[in-house]
Amino acid sequence: MDALDDLMARCAMRDQRAFAELYRQTSGRLLAVALRVVRRRDWAEEILQESFVNIWNHVSHFDRVRSAPMTWMTTIVRNRALDWVRRPKHETSDEELDGIVENWADDAPGPLDRLRNAADSSALAECLGTLSGQQRQSIALAYLHGLSHSEMAEHLGQPLGTIKTWVRRGLERLRGCMDATSA
Repeated sequence: MDALDDLMARCAMRDQRAFAELYRQTSGRLLAVALRVVRRRDWAEEILQESFVNIWNHVSHFDRVRSAPMTWMTTIVRNRALDWVRRPKHETSDEELDGIVENWADDAPGPLDRLRNAADSSALAECLGTLSGQQRQSIALAYLHGLSHSEMAEHLGQPLGTIKTWVRRGLERLRGCMDATSA
């Protein structure tokens, strides 16, 4: 037990290597204490982790006269495990989780989709900048304002064949530019 006393004293001086050694020497026995109380390994491991954080934060208050190091640490783990058992149970079954997920699900794009959309929008804006003014304007009138080729011809005062050529060539250039940026 003198070795544990020495490790506790070094931990009180914030010696991380001493704390790692303290953990190595005592974690198995302390995990067993937590397991006896909660009877689930995943919970016991979480309790052990929380307990060691508590030990690290309060080791400077450890008094060898009042208790042995192992007794002090066992008390911390046991009390944490008892608190864990007494807490309200908030775990849900897989069926309940499926229902929750279905209710939360929506058609809104997720973060990855929004990132892709932002990248696509940026690439599209860049590619639109490579088009001639007539091509850009005719594509905007068609796709943003919903005008037909004949409505664009009337609006712009150009022959229908010219409008169709601007749109076709503009779309070809856009497709080529977007393919080049996505490659």
